[in-house]
Amino acid sequence: MNDVRSRRAAVVADAALRGRELCRALSAVTDEWLGQVFAEAVADTTAGGIALVAVGGYGREELAPGSDLDLWLLHSGRLDEGELGALAERLWYPVWDAGLKLGHGVFTPRQVLALAARELDTATCALSARHLAGDAALTAKLFDGASAQWRKRSSRFLAELGQRVEARHHRDGEVAFLLEPDVKEARGGLRDVHALAWAARSGRPVLVEGDAEALAAAEDTLLGVRVELHRAAGRAADELLLERQDEVAAALGDPDADALMARVAAAARTVAWIGDEAWHRLSSSLAGPLGRLSRRDRPLGPGLVLRDGEVHVIAARDGDGAVDEPVPVDVTLVLRAAAAASRAGVPIDRPSLDRLTEAVAVVDGPWPEGARQALVDLLSSGPAAIGVIEALDQRGLVHRVLPEWEPTRSRPQRNAYHRFTVDRHLCEAAVNAAALTATVARPDLLVVGTWLHDLGKGYPGDHTEVGMELMATIAPRMGFDLDDVTTLVDMVRHHLLLPDVATRRDLADDDVIKGVAAAVGSLGTLELLAALTEADSLATGPSAWGTWKAGLVGELVAQVAHVLGGGEVAEVTAGGFPGPEVRRMLAAGATVVSGEGDVLTVVVPDRPGMFARVAGTLALKAVAVRAADAVSAEGMAASQFRVEPGPGGLDWDDLVSAVRR
Repeated sequence: MNDVRSRRAAVVADAALRGRELCRALSAVTDEWLGQVFAEAVADTTAGGIALVAVGGYGREELAPGSDLDLWLLHSGRLDEGELGALAERLWYPVWDAGLKLGHGVFTPRQVLALAARELDTATCALSARHLAGDAALTAKLFDGASAQWRKRSSRFLAELGQRVEARHHRDGEVAFLLEPDVKEARGGLRDVHALAWAARSGRPVLVEGDAEALAAAEDTLLGVRVELHRAAGRAADELLLERQDEVAAALGDPDADALMARVAAAARTVAWIGDEAWHRLSSSLAGPLGRLSRRDRPLGPGLVLRDGEVHVIAARDGDGAVDEPVPVDVTLVLRAAAAASRAGVPIDRPSLDRLTEAVAVVDGPWPEGARQALVDLLSSGPAAIGVIEALDQRGLVHRVLPEWEPTRSRPQRNAYHRFTVDRHLCEAAVNAAALTATVARPDLLVVGTWLHDLGKGYPGDHTEVGMELMATIAPRMGFDLDDVTTLVDMVRHHLLLPDVATRRDLADDDVIKGVAAAVGSLGTLELLAALTEADSLATGPSAWGTWKAGLVGELVAQVAHVLGGGEVAEVTAGGFPGPEVRRMLAAGATVVSGEGDVLTVVVPDRPGMFARVAGTLALKAVAVRAADAVSAEGMAASQFRVEPGPGGLDWDDLVSAVRR
């Protein structure tokens, strides 16, 4: 036992071995040892028809340092139950004694196939079966039978597998966009690669030209990370935690954790995109000709048709069926195809994407006619736009449309506040903005400004200052006039203004409100910034936009709008704290403790330490205080606390009772 431990430890300790190479080396050492264990176990057995088989990750030779050994003992049924049990013990106990985690089963090939006919997990395990020792013909019988059964029952198996993939994505999130992703189970992870490999064994259309190579490269990246996580933790570990990222980056030769996470995100996005397209094709295949959306082409504008649930780029035809002049294959067509696909909720078909990729050059001058409107249509089309933009990005077409986009691609934002990479955050924010276009006079400026507001994060320097310079270059190229360019630049300049002021400054201060009004300059820009703030915050993460923050921003926007509309600032600040109602309470001289909305008001006889006592009570109740004011007059003291409700809201009765005590 010590021999296998030391040999496995030597493989794991060899820094020259990484990723798949280490997995195969570890599998080879384990194979050799198990072959010896098997030979000793069957030495006194006269019956033939016995084999030891690796399944699962071990069957695929993807044995990471902390992986389980999944083994099946196959037999032909010639041994009685007692002999079989004793043989299994002679095989399994050495594995346990070596300190290895073991998943095991004892079956005849017929029993495996009967289980695999009912259970998806057994069916996929059987597809990975690899002979280790004993009767190779028995292993081949299992493998051939399992493969044939998988193809025969593919309709049911693939439908269930697709449902499981979707449920897992919902549960585990996305490798590319999580701060601490699970590189095995999350969307775009290794389990998705395995699922696609199983699906491909069905004989149905799954991958297209180039997919297998792209998947293999992405899998190598993710498997390399998983191996180093196991090495660093000294056990099975698939979550790339923040405290491990620098260590894993150094082990894999990345300059820093940001570079590592960018590689991981890029690999996961490739897996997720190929997977999305593959499952779309499989769904179409499972539905059959009568189950598809339409069996006839539906025109979607010049050069575009909807065919078999996909947008196709074709030559334009006139009403008599004769071919007209070809539609220019340029960025306008790219963006029109994308907008059409997003509106229809379908992908652009792969050959059309390839054609666009081959034909469209990088645009470094003025955009052709119709391109800007097509971009606005795409960004305004709702959540489906994200997947379509991802497809363009996978083929380098976003870079062709907007060269400045490239530095943001898969760029991590390594803090707990942001949940997405920079480029995905911008797309999510734009989609959120599309839902707010009814609140602004210029929806086009809203969606474009939101899409580009953080573009500067891909470049050195202050991201706002850099972003303003980029917008001043990009917007004219898109065809916006001088006034619109100025507005778009101001959206970048002030994209943090409203939330920063609303949550950090006194909204009863006249100078604060006048300062924001002077910076914003117009009601039109104010409404754009208000919508941008909400869209940006929602895209940042669940903690970035709650009722408390929304209320404060809404209050600030209303105050600034009043001033920009010609009103007096004192009419909306009411001269600060205390307001008229609190002054009446002070004059009355009675004790008042009340809570409403997100404001706690306390009026009591003035005694030293009262403000601190109330603040301490709020702290004990785990109530976050976002702003507080206090004043005393004529022997009475008034304080007002603006608090942030938790997920379940505020129990004002309990809180008021605690403060009164």
